[in-house]
Amino acid sequence: MSSKYKSLKEECYEANMQLNALDLVVYTFGNVSAVDRENGVFAIKPSGIAYENLKPENIVILDYDNNIVEGTMRPSSDTKTHSYLYKNWDDIGGIAHTHAKFSCAWAQAQQDVPIFGTTHADHLTADIPCAPPMSDELIQGNYEHNTGIQILDCFKDKNLSHKEVEMILIGNHGPFAWGKNAAKAVYNSKVLEVVAEMAYLTLQINPNAKRLKNSLIKKHYERKHGKNAYYGQ
Repeated sequence: MSSKYKSLKEECYEANMQLNALDLVVYTFGNVSAVDRENGVFAIKPSGIAYENLKPENIVILDYDNNIVEGTMRPSSDTKTHSYLYKNWDDIGGIAHTHAKFSCAWAQAQQDVPIFGTTHADHLTADIPCAPPMSDELIQGNYEHNTGIQILDCFKDKNLSHKEVEMILIGNHGPFAWGKNAAKAVYNSKVLEVVAEMAYLTLQINPNAKRLKNSLIKKHYERKHGKNAYYGQ
């Protein structure tokens, strides 16, 4: 593959294949994008292509206004959501959207995922937010673009930082996650799915389960992410 964006396409391709390998997508539903800030473009999976048929050269390159810069295939139907987030959050490097089972179940229930345990607290200190379903007016408008607005509005309403909470559920739809690169967006998508499953099972065992106490939330988050973090090498 000869392309100015060869490495960007390969990054995006590998992340999409990992999304499939981690069992986070159903058939062709789901996508990952990767951004190149220096050149003002991002790469995303083409729409409706089966993962077993996907190749790095199939990846589509677009600018932040959704104009195709390179590629012959139609980009993901969620492209406008990705571009909106890239334009508004200039510190993120990758975005993933899945239709993972437990993440979608919480989204369909229109519920935040409560922080019940230390697995959750290892990654974020808040409940995983669920944005309320989109209004009819926005649905009938520029739907995918408006999904981006829906995400930013939810973070504003809940007073959350996208730097600390790198994931969200869209009411009645499903999850989006992001990170410093495409691989981290996929990582966060898997974390979201595992935590969503754990929370579901917790409530089956004890419908009155209590949230993790603040001291444990603080301890587990800061030992991995705080200024004196000591987890890992």
